[in-house]
Amino acid sequence: MAHSKQFTRRRALQGTAAITAGLAAPAVLTMSPAFAAYPDRPIRIVVANTPGGPSDIIARMMAAAMQESMNSSVVVENKGGGGGNIGMGLVARADADGYTILLSTSAFSVNPGLYANPVYDPFKDFVPICELAVSPHVFAVQPSLGVKTMKEFVDLAKKDQDKFNVSVPPIGTTPQLQAEVLKIRAGLPRMATVVFPGGGDALKAVMTGTVQLSSGVLAPAHPQIKAGNLVGLAVTGTSRWHDLPNIPTMIESGFPDFVFDTYTALMAPAKTPPDIVAKLEKTALDILAKPDMKAKLTAAGFEVTAKTGKGHGERIAREVKLFKEVIEQAKIAKL
Repeated sequence: MAHSKQFTRRRALQGTAAITAGLAAPAVLTMSPAFAAYPDRPIRIVVANTPGGPSDIIARMMAAAMQESMNSSVVVENKGGGGGNIGMGLVARADADGYTILLSTSAFSVNPGLYANPVYDPFKDFVPICELAVSPHVFAVQPSLGVKTMKEFVDLAKKDQDKFNVSVPPIGTTPQLQAEVLKIRAGLPRMATVVFPGGGDALKAVMTGTVQLSSGVLAPAHPQIKAGNLVGLAVTGTSRWHDLPNIPTMIESGFPDFVFDTYTALMAPAKTPPDIVAKLEKTALDILAKPDMKAKLTAAGFEVTAKTGKGHGERIAREVKLFKEVIEQAKIAKL
């Protein structure tokens, strides 16, 4: 087993250069006459996951706000499957006219290092519009399992690993990667990983008793934990979540440097006119700056980051390299 600290995201980030050429759209541009009427028909936000997960939640919140702000219809279309590749590949090949954009997650940065033949190039096929928010992850179980801490779960699972499994969203998502890291570091190699098309499906599996442990983004699990329908064993941020103060971090639970989160961002096909990208960026950032929107996202389990397209491009450049290293260290086979 590799030394536990080699899996830390923070350590992997150290010394990673930001390769941002070609990623960032100008933050402020004057709209040219050709695009002054944009948008004059519905905008489609493609979510590369099934309904109910964190990307779907924030996409629908943003779509409603953008529709009001832009005075144009904004619809959400779920295209789950293939570890997010179906939806991301669809947007990569869409007309670059500003009417089809992607609600991306960390899978966007993971998949190039996970798949032997990626269906998109994160640097050549897309341009970042802006980063919306991040959410830590949480390991959760049903109250009926009778455990309240990660140590108690690990001790119980070790008694009969073959009877325990963990639900995760698609392969290549950060919750799936962290589940594999947990299995290695906790000494649970025979605990099965059950992959679902989206975070909502993975969460439903633990609530119905199909699986014993859920590894997922905090946002969809948050209301179930607050309601007492799930027990949060540990969060994967650097600190405890503000309104779940009794749930420790994985670091506090005895897993040094175990830090994972999932970002959400808006992306457009690479050749989308810069003035349209700039308009979408300004619209989204203005929405995220509103106190009521910040409050809604925080209540839903998100931490607003509101980074420009340039700022999000820098994250992509770091994390594409980072996740390739994590995948290699965890010895996850290419798909």
